[in-house]
Amino acid sequence: MTKSELIEVVAERIDIPKNRAYDVVNAIFDAMKDALLQEDRIELRGFGSFSIREYDARVGRNPRTGEEVFVDAKKSVHFKVGKELRERVDVLNEYN
Repeated sequence: MTKSELIEVVAERIDIPKNRAYDVVNAIFDAMKDALLQEDRIELRGFGSFSIREYDARVGRNPRTGEEVFVDAKKSVHFKVGKELRERVDVLNEYN
């Protein structure tokens, strides 16, 4: 699902114009971005949580040449799926 598709679904589900749904979706994403930039954790019960993880600097390897490469320390967004969503997706595995 793309952001445009999400906006359409929100507009349909709560019966508002698409331009209003656009504002709602963008406000939610902006709030989430702001929280993550402050390194706050975002928890959406039943869906999952977003947090910032720190990774140490390390020596990696270029897969093409095998040459050792220094990889700088970094921070990255981490998503952990919630129990309810995980269980609902697990049901899909029973049908495959």
